[in-house]
Amino acid sequence: MKPPFTEESARAKVQAAEDAWNTRDPERVSLAYTEDTVWRNRSEFVTGRAGVVGFLTRKWERELDYALRKELWAYGDTRIAVRFQYEWRDAEGRWWRSYGNEQWEFDDSGLMRRREASINDVSIREGERRVFGPRPDTERGVDVLPVA
Repeated sequence: MKPPFTEESARAKVQAAEDAWNTRDPERVSLAYTEDTVWRNRSEFVTGRAGVVGFLTRKWERELDYALRKELWAYGDTRIAVRFQYEWRDAEGRWWRSYGNEQWEFDDSGLMRRREASINDVSIREGERRVFGPRPDTERGVDVLPVA
């Protein structure tokens, strides 16, 4: 999926990103980014694939049982905006839902050269969870994220 994006190719790119992130494999995820990719994730700034691998390794050591849903918000020729929610458990067993928005910019080959993410965390009870592992086939291609 290379630019320029259509709605169909942008949705496919978002689903591919969700699928990759749900593997919790930093090396695999990093291959979707340029060698010199630049990220802002919350208040942290990351540069390059090696930085992405280090960041994601730390993230998934801290965010246990991570499960993510992403949805297309908007797209242009080389950019995609996404909203997402993910749930995770901390080392003390407390559950969290993280809400966020991302802006992505791609190079001509379809690798992401820039990612900016704003994320907020909300404490939830285990019984309030609604994201369990990778998206089931019945939810593919369907916007499923409630606002709250």
